[in-house]
Amino acid sequence: MKVSKLDLSELLDSEEVIAGVLNDALQSNDSAVLMRTIGYVAKARGVAQISEATGLGRESLYKTLSENSHPRFETILKILNALNVQMTIVPKKIAHKKPLVVAETKAAYVAHRRLKP
Repeated sequence: MKVSKLDLSELLDSEEVIAGVLNDALQSNDSAVLMRTIGYVAKARGVAQISEATGLGRESLYKTLSENSHPRFETILKILNALNVQMTIVPKKIAHKKPLVVAETKAAYVAHRRLKP
């Protein structure tokens, strides 16, 4: 039985899917994952078209989108613009502790007072 390799670029068929996949890659905090994902999106949109829109040669674009590349931020912005997506900066979600109810707060206060000499 022959198993073919999944090509993610074939599944990127809408703006919403593309934005979701790129956001997930960005949230991974792994630049290699992000660059690989941008590469899949560029392939889905057409590397020649992205190359023309960014002013990068096809070979330069492939090198830029490789996992071990360290492209300039300006270059990444050009590519994202050519892909018709944008980055938005928002505060990180902070996990909040469960608020204490009054009874828990009072019990902690009473216990603390008892321990003091």
